[in-house]
Amino acid sequence: MQVQCQQSPVLAGSATLVALGALVLYVAKPSGYGKHTESLKPAATRLPARAAWFLQELPSFAVPAGILARQPLSLFGPPGAVLLGLFCVHYFHRTFVYSLLNRGRPYPAVLIFRGIAFCAGNGFLQSYYLIYCAEYPDGWYTDIRFCLGVFLFILGMGVNIHSDYVLRQLRKPGEITYRIPQGGLFMYVSGANFLGEIIEWIGYALATWSLPALAFAFFSVCFLGLRAFHHHRFYLKMFEDYPKSRKALIPFIF
Repeated sequence: MQVQCQQSPVLAGSATLVALGALVLYVAKPSGYGKHTESLKPAATRLPARAAWFLQELPSFAVPAGILARQPLSLFGPPGAVLLGLFCVHYFHRTFVYSLLNRGRPYPAVLIFRGIAFCAGNGFLQSYYLIYCAEYPDGWYTDIRFCLGVFLFILGMGVNIHSDYVLRQLRKPGEITYRIPQGGLFMYVSGANFLGEIIEWIGYALATWSLPALAFAFFSVCFLGLRAFHHHRFYLKMFEDYPKSRKALIPFIF
């Protein structure tokens, strides 16, 4: 049975992402995991970082992958399906590679459930719009918005993966010690991994030219940008020799 596009859930989901991004900026506190884990929470409320990240990220891959699996297989099929495939590529890495290599601190269980709900909802929103609502002209694969957007997506993902690698190398398995990251964009900003992911989702919003992707990019800028800001403050407080020229998120600017 052909699914008909309903604009109401698309608008509601997009508005929710924008509202959540604005709320993050209003509260102005980083989510309580990693460097910002609240030490007063009992250990029983936490899961190992690898299991936590796997469970949290899985819906962002499983939901769109399940919807894509019901579509006709084609390397260069409808642009919506191809673009959703890029979304799946990102979250395949986050679910099955990043999470299983993670050396972070135990993760608060309450944040895992919030993350699962967010990832499932956003995964469905992006999938629903691209498969059932999006309409692209015949020449979309050569459109400047698609080409530049995909370039930024790949560039951002490369920066994100490399930055995560740099951070992992700062610790041996089992360590929780913090050290100053060096190399790559960490020479210029404290949140190189966050900058990479922000570039990714801005590129994705451009390539899809869609309201849900734009709303997700806005949320990512708010959530990851704030986290980069607090990471920067953390490093400045912890290390007296932290590079003074290094910015929080945007090289030479912020």
